[in-house]
Amino acid sequence: MKQITLEEAIKGIVPADQEACRIAKKRWDSIAKPLYSLGWMEDAVARIAGAQHTSQICTEKKILVPLCADNGIVEEGVTQTGQDVTAIVAENFLDAKSCAAIICHQSGADIFPVDIGMAVDTPRVEKRKVAYGTKNFAKEKAMTREQAVQALETGINLVGELKEKGYSLIATGEMGIGNTTTSSAVGASLLKLPAEQMTGRGAGLSDEGLRRKMQVIQDAMVRWNLTEQEPLEILSCVGGFDLGGMAGMFLGGAYFHVPILIDGFISSVAALLAVRMCPEAKGYMLATHVSKEFASRRVLEELGLPWMIDGGLCLGEGSGAAAVFHLIEMANVIYQEMSTFEQIHVEAYQPFS
Repeated sequence: MKQITLEEAIKGIVPADQEACRIAKKRWDSIAKPLYSLGWMEDAVARIAGAQHTSQICTEKKILVPLCADNGIVEEGVTQTGQDVTAIVAENFLDAKSCAAIICHQSGADIFPVDIGMAVDTPRVEKRKVAYGTKNFAKEKAMTREQAVQALETGINLVGELKEKGYSLIATGEMGIGNTTTSSAVGASLLKLPAEQMTGRGAGLSDEGLRRKMQVIQDAMVRWNLTEQEPLEILSCVGGFDLGGMAGMFLGGAYFHVPILIDGFISSVAALLAVRMCPEAKGYMLATHVSKEFASRRVLEELGLPWMIDGGLCLGEGSGAAAVFHLIEMANVIYQEMSTFEQIHVEAYQPFS
């Protein structure tokens, strides 16, 4: 497959197909059930129609792509565990020993973990490594601008490769100790908010650890004046390779007309980063759940995307997105196969304000 550059992708993105979306909504209105009674499931099918540029949507071949990377900021004591956990979980994806992998197995979806920046090499995880982890952004910028572009382009081209293999629905996931810190820093900078309004406990922090995490983020935002910087510079200063790769996947979904599922907080920040780089990319995204990480709701509201599940999930890995595969597949079966009012000779429901 020809490799697509970031510039080519952004220039080549067109809006989602509103006519296909309209036809899908009209089909839902004709189905013999109360209007709008399947809520987000109806919206998801319509959004997929817009993203795939056809009202005859395809959802059969699904995949979760957890991007795995390490973050130098862990040196500052902002996490409960060490970087060694990243590599362990990355390998576990391939043995169906992680939550996300088990959920994929139950959903009939594939899983494809990718090493985009782990601190070590592992035997089996696909290697698309930008570098062996980012720098500690408390001391220097997390990555160079060139590395940020490379991470984005890695995500863009992953989508192209997966589309060539027949995948019609792709979920984003991540694995990387310290990546709620990078995501909070990027999210706060994009939304021009103080660190405490975008920073939670991640996988688990004491009160002291949380205060340290907030201070590290706020200091970096002030040091580089991040609320006034453009998205690529924010990613370079305080982001992670997994975050950049996921943002690239959202751009790639828009370029290749593949709907991309947002998982939780980290994934939603990557989606926001992509939208700030190319607003039309939003038409190719579906928000699967709102995370227990409190800033997740703030980011999804900024994106203006409805979510399907509010279940207090905060595991990461793409687990929430993978859990929704079943619901999307169910919605598509109803959409394709259920009788219409006309077919069963029943007067259709009429919309009222």
